[in-house]
Amino acid sequence: SRPTWPTGPVSSWPVSAAPECRGSDSMAHPVHITFLGGLGEIGRNCAALEVEGRIVMLDCGQLFPDDLPGVDAVLPDFTWLLERADRIEGCVVTHAHEDHIGGLPYLLKDLAAEGVSIPIYGAPFTLGMVRGKLKGAGVPIPELVELGDHAKLRIGPFDCEFLPVTIRRRAV
Repeated sequence: SRPTWPTGPVSSWPVSAAPECRGSDSMAHPVHITFLGGLGEIGRNCAALEVEGRIVMLDCGQLFPDDLPGVDAVLPDFTWLLERADRIEGCVVTHAHEDHIGGLPYLLKDLAAEGVSIPIYGAPFTLGMVRGKLKGAGVPIPELVELGDHAKLRIGPFDCEFLPVTIRRRAV
């Protein structure tokens, strides 16, 4: 049977590596994917990958609501992350759209209150946008790690390769 996406505000889906991929130590352990936003909506993109008790975040965006007068932004629920703040290795941002980086100032403020600072990984342009956003919000700028196309990097127990992508929006 095919797996189904879990539902609820915070969803965790354990994923086992395919047998042919279990050659390295990092793939021998189950991977848990927790979605904190971005499922079934455009915005609030934020996921956490967890292996061996260590976490790498993928994006940290916000949603601009059309139907909530007086609300400027809707953020992912950071409760799950804050409860595991000391286990976060960093955040990989895929690109500089607000639905992928807009929540960073809020999360980084909350993490700083816990005494935690995490590095942010991304392309030079994306990190420039992150730097400006954090500076404008008065948030201390953490380590920003610039990545090139096909860069390979180990982040905690995660072996990562960063592939170039192009974002294209359909004309309305």
